[in-house]
Amino acid sequence: MKALVTGASSGIGRDIAEKLSDLGYDIILVGRNNERLQKTADSLKTKSYIISSDLSDKNACLELYQNVQGIANEDDLEIVINNAGFGLFGEFNNTNINTELNMIDTNITALHILTKLFLNDFIKKDRGYILNVASSAAFMPGPLMATYYSTKAYVLRLTQAIAMELRQSGSNVYIGALCPGPVNTSFNNTAGVKFAIKGLKSADVASYAVKKMFKKKTVIIPGTTMKLGKFGLRFLSDRLAAKVAYNIQRSKG
Repeated sequence: MKALVTGASSGIGRDIAEKLSDLGYDIILVGRNNERLQKTADSLKTKSYIISSDLSDKNACLELYQNVQGIANEDDLEIVINNAGFGLFGEFNNTNINTELNMIDTNITALHILTKLFLNDFIKKDRGYILNVASSAAFMPGPLMATYYSTKAYVLRLTQAIAMELRQSGSNVYIGALCPGPVNTSFNNTAGVKFAIKGLKSADVASYAVKKMFKKKTVIIPGTTMKLGKFGLRFLSDRLAAKVAYNIQRSKG
């Protein structure tokens, strides 16, 4: 049994890789930093494979798919974790457009490509798990992190739509979206923010995500605070939700 994890060099990706390894899966680790991928590999109990790749390049996504075929035959790959992604803080008119386009390519385009390619393989054999890492940011507008919030909304809605298609067709293939709130990872440094509320431990989020994935939960929200927050959003207008998000993000900057 094998599992593919993108963004596996740190944070949630690394911890999900470790959790799946504990469960007996060989892990295909994907990321841009080969040295950090090797550190992840060294922490695993099972066999690992390292693929250094910049998934902001769609050709690299297609190449990754082909490389995985050489590592795991169609009956061997059981799990795909689409975790690669990053954020950016600032007013939309001031943030760097090249960084934003790179974010869209990483957070949306790469996930879209890999989801479609591996989903087709899983449908053919009528089994397999795909977990797309979204965010609690997907539930509301995100002033001061407008592009990041928008990318995660895409991930969530794409995943929910595919999940319904699979359900209606009677497929045994699973797809779900992990929607964590603040998590103590390197995300903060990359996005240029600090959390306004206490972040969850990455290892705890990973453990919860894997448990709910195997229970075939479509939308996975770790932590009581974020569950309550999502419940509360149903009572707010979009405008008020955007104002709340603005005040939260402003406190981070």
